[in-house]
Amino acid sequence: MSHDNYAFTGSTDFVDPSKKSQLSNVSRYGTKDLTNGFHAVELEDKRKIAKEMEGDYDPYLHRQVQHPTTFLETLFHFMKGSLGTGILAMPKAFNNAGYLLGTVGTLIVGLICTYCIRILIKSEYELCRRKKTPSMTFPMTMETALEEGPQWIRRYSKWCPHIVNLFLMIYQLGTCCVYTVFIATNLQKALESHIGSYDLRMYMLVLLLPLILINWIRNLKLLAPLSTVANGITLISFGIILYFIVEDPSKITLEGKHAIGKYGDFPLFLGTVLFALEAIGVIMPLENEMKKPKKFLTTCGVLNIGMAVNIILYVGLGFFGYIWAGDEVHGTITTNLPQKHFLSKVVQILLALSIYITHSLQCYVAIDISWNEYIQPKIKHVSAKALVFWEYVVRTLIVVFTFILAIAVPELELFISLFGALCLSALGISFPALIQICAFWKVKSTRERVFLSAKNSALILFGFLGLIIGSYVSLKKIVENFSK
Repeated sequence: MSHDNYAFTGSTDFVDPSKKSQLSNVSRYGTKDLTNGFHAVELEDKRKIAKEMEGDYDPYLHRQVQHPTTFLETLFHFMKGSLGTGILAMPKAFNNAGYLLGTVGTLIVGLICTYCIRILIKSEYELCRRKKTPSMTFPMTMETALEEGPQWIRRYSKWCPHIVNLFLMIYQLGTCCVYTVFIATNLQKALESHIGSYDLRMYMLVLLLPLILINWIRNLKLLAPLSTVANGITLISFGIILYFIVEDPSKITLEGKHAIGKYGDFPLFLGTVLFALEAIGVIMPLENEMKKPKKFLTTCGVLNIGMAVNIILYVGLGFFGYIWAGDEVHGTITTNLPQKHFLSKVVQILLALSIYITHSLQCYVAIDISWNEYIQPKIKHVSAKALVFWEYVVRTLIVVFTFILAIAVPELELFISLFGALCLSALGISFPALIQICAFWKVKSTRERVFLSAKNSALILFGFLGLIIGSYVSLKKIVENFSK
């Protein structure tokens, strides 16, 4: 049993004599003895004793970061993690939901995502304070939270890091599939008038070797300058897309556009919005690397400002992109641009290049989890040279695997909605809600537990329904497309 949580579990084996006398006095007047492991003391007494035993440990003061990021750097990194292929798919998402329901739905999902990120960071802080550790990863936070939760759920704590890693890997691999289709689609549109019409899969085949080679780069520092260039390219491309949308005001009309879409297409909208807005994989690393991490959750902190800007951008491009292109909108708005216009080809090629560079960053997470967490520890008694060789094999196989998935069903919007619903409903909504219930279970009164459980159970249910229904609809559409 941990030294940090014995005040709440009934153990007094590690408490000094003066603290034991306090505990015995409390149990004498409490509803039950502490040794039975259930509710034993009033909330106020719990918190008082907890503070005396744990001291005033502040995880933020004990973090030693080699290169801490400033407020603005963290904000830019946060927005970079959210702005990608997802925002270019928002007009298609609005086509599925309708411009009215799409606007309201994006705002609501954005607020839910912001709230879930907030409770995840707060839960991590509470667990770090209690365990006297500077920071935790997402899987570690999940495991530690369940260890602190209700008695019946603690037995599952050891499995949780693997479940979180599985969802993270599926999401990152799915993102790589999306990127492969996105790059090929934009190159096809940009080059077909010059080199002739070729099947989309041919473009993917040409991309395979370059994707393998860029994912052979083991040191992310070598990609940092390219990543900066990619960010600049993306901003320029967004500006050109905006120019096309506002160039002809006569196209900006609600005539012929539906306010509320088909009921059966709404899960596709939800999956796309989750894929676009959620950057749950980078949230905790960003907060852990901040020079002043307390500013992450303040009223005008990184989270609120970053999500507010992102939501405005997503609603804006989704709404006006759909109003501009109508029901003919594609999985990425770039392919709706006038194909004979020079700037259209520039945008398509630039964004293809930008996403190509970013592919290795997305794939890095899947490589890191699979290699460092599971494969490398199993390889023993081999030389360092052989270890590097097998790492390159793993990197190659992961890229080939995502390539096979992408080439099997090259439908951008279906991939985006599938992986958004399948992974981010759990990672971005259900898991943070479950973590908060467990992290604060021991320090809440019975009434507070009921409220906490009811509120977060609603979030867990919402995330679970989004996962099941969204994944089902997306897979159904993929099967229908595959059987054509």
